[in-house]
Amino acid sequence: MSQDLREMFRDKGRGGEFYMRPGHEKRFIERLDKELPNPQRAAFPWVKLAAVMMLLISLGAYILLNMQQNDSINSTVVDSKKVVPQEAGISLGDLSPDLKKVENYYMAHISLELSRLEISERNEVLIDSYMERLEELNSAYNSLTKELNEVGPNDQTITALIKNLQLRLQLLHKLQDKLKELKTQNKGSNAANAQLST
Repeated sequence: MSQDLREMFRDKGRGGEFYMRPGHEKRFIERLDKELPNPQRAAFPWVKLAAVMMLLISLGAYILLNMQQNDSINSTVVDSKKVVPQEAGISLGDLSPDLKKVENYYMAHISLELSRLEISERNEVLIDSYMERLEELNSAYNSLTKELNEVGPNDQTITALIKNLQLRLQLLHKLQDKLKELKTQNKGSNAANAQLST
């Protein structure tokens, strides 16, 4: 076997085609199976399952976060008994991205404060009085928005719209404080009544 391989391949190349012995491919595959581990048996099935689960969880979290960021806060106006969507047209948020952030901030906090209200028989009168004031501010906001659509954007209207949102949020904070105060007074009177009865 002291032949030079280069010469051997040159000679075979001139002569024509190369032939494999019968059964060569089958013997080669059997030898490969013996020498190399089967990739299907090597991987643990729970590792594959865990990888797929992590991928699905990550994808779901990514989609959920993107949906939350892309959702614009639906601006709503509060009526004493129901929630009414705001009229169509140009709103404060349509003027610039910064004003949209301001509007979304206040509307989100107003909605949050409204959702936190705990209405009971004892505080219903108080809440109704605040809701009437809130309705007045809402109608003022709607008239300012109408003015914004008719006249066009100007500093006074934009400032008045932002001030209106601030007043509504402040009103709801005051309502929350009054409700807490009323709740502590009720607890105090209940405790005093319990001590008198014992």
